[in-house]
Amino acid sequence: EHADSKESHQSFTSIMEYNGGSVVAMVGKNCVAIASDLRLGNQALTIATNFEKIFPITDRIMLGMAGLATDVLTLRDRFRFRVNMYTIKEEREIEPETFAHLVSSTLYEKRFGPYFIEPVIAGLSKGTNKPFIASADTIGCLNFAKDFVVCGTATDKLFGVAESLWEPDLEPEDLFETISQTLMNAVDRDAFSGWGAIVHLITPDKVVTRQLRARMD
Repeated sequence: EHADSKESHQSFTSIMEYNGGSVVAMVGKNCVAIASDLRLGNQALTIATNFEKIFPITDRIMLGMAGLATDVLTLRDRFRFRVNMYTIKEEREIEPETFAHLVSSTLYEKRFGPYFIEPVIAGLSKGTNKPFIASADTIGCLNFAKDFVVCGTATDKLFGVAESLWEPDLEPEDLFETISQTLMNAVDRDAFSGWGAIVHLITPDKVVTRQLRARMD
């Protein structure tokens, strides 16, 4: 019998946790924020610390995706294509709620062999500047929230911290502080998320992006 015939079985938890990463979005007063960590891993091995999971859709809509990294990149391109098609056909910019339903139907199309992605959408409505956030599961079941939405490997930790720190009608700078503290403290308790963070703050007149220095261990 060969010495190498004994198979080495690595414990493999879930395809959703394979690359790690977490995303959170929060509502403020006429503003919205979305943040993610920057880790890309192969289970417990960290591959990169600059893997962004949040992408601009329009000037006032952002999409964050946690889950399998290859599907994050696939869907980034797929959503860019579908939003461009919408803009050409409708001759106007897509609204956050419409985009959420576009995300939902794109995921549901593949429900029998789904993309291993949980999306988080954050944006401001064009006319009213009404903040909008939503998240979905892998097959596009939407969850509209008035406070915050989370996804990724640190989901339960994010819920805990966000529940304690978030309050209604936060001004942009207070919202930035709240979402940053929520993300940083949650990912410090999660082995698959962390290694730096990025925060996007969407206000009626601008989008402010800040990179956060976090624990690198």
